[in-house]
Amino acid sequence: MDPFTERTPRVVSAVKLLRGAERRKTGRFLVEGENAVAEALVSVPVHELFFTEQAAERYPQLIERADAEGVRSSLVTDRAIRALSDTVTPPGVVAVCDLLDVSLDTAVTSRTRLLAVPVAISEPGNAGTVIRVADAVGADAAILAGDSVDPHNGKCVRSSAGSLFHIPIVRERNVDAVLDALTSAGIQVLATAADGEVDLDEADDLLARPTAWLFGNEAHGLDSAVAARADHRVRIPIRGRAESLNLATAASICLYASARVQGRQS
Repeated sequence: MDPFTERTPRVVSAVKLLRGAERRKTGRFLVEGENAVAEALVSVPVHELFFTEQAAERYPQLIERADAEGVRSSLVTDRAIRALSDTVTPPGVVAVCDLLDVSLDTAVTSRTRLLAVPVAISEPGNAGTVIRVADAVGADAAILAGDSVDPHNGKCVRSSAGSLFHIPIVRERNVDAVLDALTSAGIQVLATAADGEVDLDEADDLLARPTAWLFGNEAHGLDSAVAARADHRVRIPIRGRAESLNLATAASICLYASARVQGRQS
């Protein structure tokens, strides 16, 4: 059978998933690349797999696994795979999967110990990195609060390096609803702030408690009203001449600090 082209209806339908509105409408998104597709196959329902002839030669086990699991798999042209990809150099394999979000009450419970809560995060690369760090330190979930980027955005999926499939991801536009849920579950809320009253190096007693870390927007930081609802504002000591840290770096330091202290108790 001839390979599908960029005009084949199934390819056309899948290409639409590059748009957030179509992802919300269908409840599906695109995953590309060998590692991400492999993670998807063991984590979520995969409805379709598209691959080029070169990808079939490079990743035969991946194609075989998809076939064994009954995934509808289709050979496509290079032009079709470029249409399905939002990268400059497509890896040649793309899967159509169900969206990953879970509800707020699924992620925030009395058993929750550590959460990453980026608020109004707009850069998909940063969002993916925070999700990856949250996974690496063993956090229970990542909650994208407020007007945040779609975690199913292609760049976010790639930046998460598979971690999107490893921990629960919540999207909740109502920041107050997130903060109320955290408070109700007995989870302390810590906010990063350059002028915070607590020094991270001296915060081990605080970090031992169940904690949700709030991280503000890349350009504007945390809204003052949101920061005011935190139990404590924590500053990361900067000993060199750097003026500040970017969002993903600050999140990495704070989440690691919490995981280090909590790990002593387990």
